[in-house]
Amino acid sequence: MNLGVFSISLAVKDIKTSREFYEKLGFEAFDGNEAENWLMLRNGDILIGLFQDMFEHNTLTFNPQDVRGIQKALKQKGVSIIKEADETTTGPEHIVLMDPDGNPILIDQH
Repeated sequence: MNLGVFSISLAVKDIKTSREFYEKLGFEAFDGNEAENWLMLRNGDILIGLFQDMFEHNTLTFNPQDVRGIQKALKQKGVSIIKEADETTTGPEHIVLMDPDGNPILIDQH
């Protein structure tokens, strides 16, 4: 199962302050809109998403090519999915699940 590109989506209190902090660590914004309270930052192969007032918890995020196929495989393995993808559609969609410790996992096909 190919989960695609990995990033951590951070639930931040102040996107401007968080951006400035991570820029000091060598990250650069490459996508998003600070005015809309979300940014994607990159440092080499490391990706961090900053999301103000969008997520309650920090979230592990994967961006695959086929979220519906992943959903099908996870269901066959008995994994509980909190938010399922609509399998009657194509294109962008996402699923959400929790690991055994309550950490949210977003699998988001763009």
